Amino acid sequence: MNKLSVISVLFFCVTTLVHAQKNKEPYKFIEDINTKVEIDTVPWKYQLAATNLATIGNYKKALEMWDKQGGSVPELSKKDSLNFMQFKPKDAKDYIINRAKKERLVIINEAHNNANHRVFTTSLLKGLYKNGYRFLGVEALDDTLINKRKFPIMDGGSLYIQESQYANLLKEALDLGFTLFNYEYKYVKGKTAKDREMEQAQNIAKMMKGNPKAKFLIHCGYDHLNEGTPGIKSWEKAMAARVTEMTGINPFTIDQTTSSERGNAAWNNSYIKLANSKTSVIMVNSKDQTFNGGIDDARADCRIIHPVTVYENGRPSWLTLDGKRKVYTIKKDSITEFPVLALAYRINEFENDGIPADVIEIENKEQVANMILHKGMYRIIIKNRHYETILDYQKQIK
Repeated sequence: MNKLSVISVLFFCVTTLVHAQKNKEPYKFIEDINTKVEIDTVPWKYQLAATNLATIGNYKKALEMWDKQGGSVPELSKKDSLNFMQFKPKDAKDYIINRAKKERLVIINEAHNNANHRVFTTSLLKGLYKNGYRFLGVEALDDTLINKRKFPIMDGGSLYIQESQYANLLKEALDLGFTLFNYEYKYVKGKTAKDREMEQAQNIAKMMKGNPKAKFLIHCGYDHLNEGTPGIKSWEKAMAARVTEMTGINPFTIDQTTSSERGNAAWNNSYIKLANSKTSVIMVNSKDQTFNGGIDDARADCRIIHPVTVYENGRPSWLTLDGKRKVYTIKKDSITEFPVLALAYRINEFENDGIPADVIEIENKEQVANMILHKGMYRIIIKNRHYETILDYQKQIK
């Protein structure tokens, strides 16, 4: 079994786990996450820890934790290098929004420990809505009231939704006017990974049949967008290919995961280095064909090549959504003990089981404690090492 297959198998297990998981303190201190990894014996412990680190806004450490599963310096054949050089970079956001005008179904994936992928999908929403997209399907959702409530809640799905950038993605979609729906399968003991792919596709096909003139955006994990042969052979076909079978519609599939940075820069995909871009790009040749990997790679229609992250005071610069979000620096004069967790909730969402718009751990008094937030009123909650609230105040972000 190759590495991709192993990862897919483990995430099948993790997805089952996190859908059932009820966690009193989902936002944990780094020390507690590391301690659990040391004593945990499950084979997917690094994946779960990486997800937990992402959930407290620590993108860098989440990547580094993921890398503990192993990796190697990537090699690229001369043939693949020459093939890649035929393509030129185009801004990924602009390309997708323009291409989507002639599509009815767009499927984009994510790595569950990589909040950048969720932020990038968020950046597409306004343009896609303008181009007629009205439905957003997500696999992590289990909340029948979200379209009425207009914001996600802690118990509204899997562990992934509790991460701020996932919640922000859903909130942004709701504010724009998207209808959200869950396409995940119903877990029953005895069902297989193949059953999951089939049932996911059936749920999407049903929504499309019920809304025959609507356009759909699907945000999925990893290999579910695979239109070729998936990493797990027992799947036979992944969700995206099954959707095509059931609807006759060929989706526009966008892979974010394969050419994204690793925690160890030496393990970065070779195409990141070859593209050498400061922005997220899709490579297009003179025939208007998109680069999707190797010469015979049928995984997806195109591959986003994200640049290596630039950090500003410890926070990824892409969190600002090209300046649409603002930086709020927490004043630490009233904080007398460290470390602390800082959580920023949209007004009226904390008391209604909402999910914070941003979370950071402030490790010491010298740290620049920047939160990245849209304009609006927020409730800021500061918790000490014992998860006790020591500060609770409101702040207007202008």
